[in-house]
Amino acid sequence: MAIKPVLRMGDARLLQRAEPVSHFGTQPLHDLLADMHDTMQALNGAGLAAPQIGVGLRVVIFGVQHNSRYPDAEAVPETVLINPVITPLGEAIEEDWEGCLSVPGMRGLVPRFARIRYQGKDENGIPIDRTVGGFHARVVQHECDHLDGILYPMRILDMKNFGFSEVLFPNTEMQDE
Repeated sequence: MAIKPVLRMGDARLLQRAEPVSHFGTQPLHDLLADMHDTMQALNGAGLAAPQIGVGLRVVIFGVQHNSRYPDAEAVPETVLINPVITPLGEAIEEDWEGCLSVPGMRGLVPRFARIRYQGKDENGIPIDRTVGGFHARVVQHECDHLDGILYPMRILDMKNFGFSEVLFPNTEMQDE
């Protein structure tokens, strides 16, 4: 379909709570998902939420095979997740570096639940129910935060751990954003 411009931190639309999807398998939903996929691929993202391209719906996509922005990350299956619900499994928290297409060129050390269960539906309304940990859990939590108007810098505990990728990680692939 089309590569859409990604809204950047500071745009008020990124701070709004997205609305649930009520109709599945429709052409408008198919078109939205195609635009999101094209945009995510063009920008080498690990995931993308509909609000990042200005669409206030509870839709995220994610998936990673190999991504230079996250060179040590395990593979995450290509997934369309609509109207997600996240349930933390335990109290264990892990901190790791995150970036975001809406906060280009920057990275921050973000705490996230180590293991989660996520539920929702795919583009055809078929239920999804997965239990995951590690990078997979981090990606899902990051993308779903966008649906509630939360950007990862809002979760950083110590702002000393937030900065430009090229300064934090000189001479590495992690600075490609």
